[in-house]
Amino acid sequence: MTVRQPYAKKSIRPQRMILGDETYETIRLMVLTHDIAPGERIKIDGLARHLDVSQTPVREALARLESEDLVLKVPLKGYAATKLLSVEQLDDLFRFRALIEPWAAAAAAQHRSEADIKALRGELLEGKAAGELNLDDAYAAMSDHDARFHELVATISGNGELRNAFVRTHCHLHLFRLYQVLKSFMNENREEAELVSEIFKLYYQPSGGFLAFKEHEAITEAIIAGKSNQAEELMRQHIESSRQRFGPTMSAIHEGKNASRKS
Repeated sequence: MTVRQPYAKKSIRPQRMILGDETYETIRLMVLTHDIAPGERIKIDGLARHLDVSQTPVREALARLESEDLVLKVPLKGYAATKLLSVEQLDDLFRFRALIEPWAAAAAAQHRSEADIKALRGELLEGKAAGELNLDDAYAAMSDHDARFHELVATISGNGELRNAFVRTHCHLHLFRLYQVLKSFMNENREEAELVSEIFKLYYQPSGGFLAFKEHEAITEAIIAGKSNQAEELMRQHIESSRQRFGPTMSAIHEGKNASRKS
């Protein structure tokens, strides 16, 4: 039986005189890429030694990550990386987004300013640039663009409570963590890898370009044109199609995990 060494994978090692933000970014990356595995307990002293920093910036970073739902504070035990969403939780998340984001797109079309239009077009340029990267980098860049785009639309809607509700879902961080499971499946030659890979390629790398990006373009044009009904319907379709694509992905991941437990 192989004993897993904590933080054994290669990760970014910060400089000795590191700032708190750099510690946060490093630990965040370790959680997102499963260097710290979902559900794994995080030993603050061990992580501080690994990063060659004191425990103070590590504690501060973990507190910030807790607010992002990437780590969980366990009473009397410290912190642990949050587990991946279940199939039901992911479905609930998309259904919630389908309730609030179409309204936000319609409101954005009514309230957009010249500055908002400039911001939307600038974000589309960022999304377009993601298509020119290799698969791993493209997925990370597209995930970041996806999160920024949806938050921007929520902001332009003018409803601060709605924006905050969307931000608190941390939806795109959860989806990025799923991609790391896919990579693990592929590295282990798992049978589920082919199915999951095809689903991700459909969503992020169809032959004509990133599907999510094309949907963002259409939503943006409707908002800029002030077509609130069209913007609302396009956003609803965008979220529903995402839910339909990621559902089978989650099912494949969980079925693979259950099969490995039984073997």
